[in-house]
Amino acid sequence: MHRSDESPDLPTLRWRAALSLLKRLPQGAFSRGFGRLADAPIPPALRPAVLGAFARAVGADPSEAELPLEAYPTLNRFFTRKLKDGARSWPADPATVASPVDGAVGQLGTVREGRLIQAKGRLYEVGQLLEDDAATARYEGGAFITLYLSPKDYHRIHAPVAGEIRQARHVPGALLPVNAAAVAHMPELFARNERLMAHIDGPLGRVAVVAVGAYNVGRISAAFDAGWNAAPGASAWVTNRRGLQSAARTYDPPIPVARGDEIMTFHLGSTVVLVFEPGRVALLPSINPGDPVRLGMPIGRAM
Repeated sequence: MHRSDESPDLPTLRWRAALSLLKRLPQGAFSRGFGRLADAPIPPALRPAVLGAFARAVGADPSEAELPLEAYPTLNRFFTRKLKDGARSWPADPATVASPVDGAVGQLGTVREGRLIQAKGRLYEVGQLLEDDAATARYEGGAFITLYLSPKDYHRIHAPVAGEIRQARHVPGALLPVNAAAVAHMPELFARNERLMAHIDGPLGRVAVVAVGAYNVGRISAAFDAGWNAAPGASAWVTNRRGLQSAARTYDPPIPVARGDEIMTFHLGSTVVLVFEPGRVALLPSINPGDPVRLGMPIGRAM
């Protein structure tokens, strides 16, 4: 059973002070400012040097990118780069659940009393995460896993299972950091930050794929519904736009997705939370918090 009476492993005093200050600042406005910088055109002659320096600073591997550095006109375009053919593979067994992203495992486990683990001593409600009161009953006893993407990672999100998207939701919210210090310090962080989610219904039941935005840009685009992104000529993403309210979408007919299809993209940031219905998926016992994962890597199996 989850425990909420444990004392959290708090970050350093300096980190706690910085996070407390950030909570009081206009995160959306600051993040949109960072976004404008990330969208600033880079002269073609400078792209290899500028983007190469960024890649070295964060540990990204340009050799996996679909295009050479000089083909990316902005930092955002490089950050949201596609991979070249063959850079990742997917398991042949349809009963295998695969990682939807490159990243690292945060927490994983079972939904107990409607709650998921954020960090030691930090729990949050699945109904609040999904903005759905019925989610508590639907996912009780099911598995969940949190995957954190650092700046070095490939930032497109793919379907971990095959099925159909019948429902999706955008929930505006905060744009607080989601690094280890913030996850340890800030209660209910993933349920407070802005997020875009798609629900995939298929042979493994309903799988909630929740993309959580974060500080520094905080933009997430929807590949499964391109019309949800901002209008042509404006910013092509769903989140971190002024004046938006929580919005759900229902698709009839539903949108078919194969395992491995691209469904969303982070434009700088963040974290993906997967939630599975009970009795459907068992996470692999070899997967532990802190483990690196790669797109297409097996993380679970049908029960």
